[in-house]
Amino acid sequence: MKRISILTIISLGLLSLSMLASARQANTIAEHEPPELSVSFQFEEKTGQALFEGICQGCHMPAGEGAKGAAAYPPLANNPKLAGAAYPVYLVLKGQGGMPAFSRNLNDEQVAEVVNYVRSHFGNQYADKVQATDVAKLR
Repeated sequence: MKRISILTIISLGLLSLSMLASARQANTIAEHEPPELSVSFQFEEKTGQALFEGICQGCHMPAGEGAKGAAAYPPLANNPKLAGAAYPVYLVLKGQGGMPAFSRNLNDEQVAEVVNYVRSHFGNQYADKVQATDVAKLR
């Protein structure tokens, strides 16, 4: 009986030392290597089509038809609200309802590109083009 108790005590002691060493190592790593957190995520796509396919179509669907389910995502196809170029620029920058703001994620040129793409595809035929300078004024 004495033998089992001594072995148990030694085993528990070794386990405790091992756990203490692991905790110290974790604290050392945490103190010297803080997690890398990004203030914002910058999308790399440059063309309107690439931006739409990489960001927008997940909610607005590949043909811009919109979706309803857990949330409602308005259609971009044949959308008369896109006639005024400032409206979609503002929505991309500031967001609205379930749509997040992308002002920190897209530069002025990217916003202009994706807005121009949406306004000239999916049955939309708005010929006036948004310029990066137009986007900058609405930021």
